[in-house]
Amino acid sequence: MAEVFIVEDNDNVRDALAGYLKLEGIDVREFGSLGPAESELKRRTPDLLVLDVMLPDGDGFLFAKQVKSRKDIPILFLTARDQESDRITGLEIGADDYVVKPFSPREVVLRIRKILARTSSEGDEKGLVFQLEGSRLEIDREKHRISIDGTGLSLTAAEWNILVHLAERQPQVFSRLQLLESCLGSVAEGSERTIDTHIKNLRRKMENEGWIETVRGFGYRFNGESG
Repeated sequence: MAEVFIVEDNDNVRDALAGYLKLEGIDVREFGSLGPAESELKRRTPDLLVLDVMLPDGDGFLFAKQVKSRKDIPILFLTARDQESDRITGLEIGADDYVVKPFSPREVVLRIRKILARTSSEGDEKGLVFQLEGSRLEIDREKHRISIDGTGLSLTAAEWNILVHLAERQPQVFSRLQLLESCLGSVAEGSERTIDTHIKNLRRKMENEGWIETVRGFGYRFNGESG
């Protein structure tokens, strides 16, 4: 059974979301502030962290950054702040999704389901191997692992989807809009700049921008050679 931590100081919002998740058969632990959540995270690792940005005892962005430095946990932000800069900040930290209040609990549960499905280690597709400038990239879909020269990459669900989508279809070029729809599941989740942020994070983690080429005026394509 999947386990989700919800860190949200609004009791009504937290209880409603937790109720819907429990109906879906998901185990839920609720926290009204960062302190208790941090203590529990030291003892156990959930499958997903639902995190409010503005909390009474701290900033959700800063807390998420600290969590990400220690554990590879998918994160979905809940916030009343709808500026694009806030969305980009969340994605740069490594969030898998960003939901602006007010929202439908059913919609958030659907988004959570998608994240859990993306991060699941289940799958029976064969692995893929690519070469670039003497480096070797391996995609193991069964173990849900991507490595370069034997070193595993810690990717968010969105980063995983984008990289695998591009690699499986190279040398095809994809627009930002196509990647939003195919890899994030909904064009309405954000502007096309969202894809640019994910690509920036991928390039940083892969330590070589050559793996993903920017096709000026259109989008992106994967540059590795099969084998």
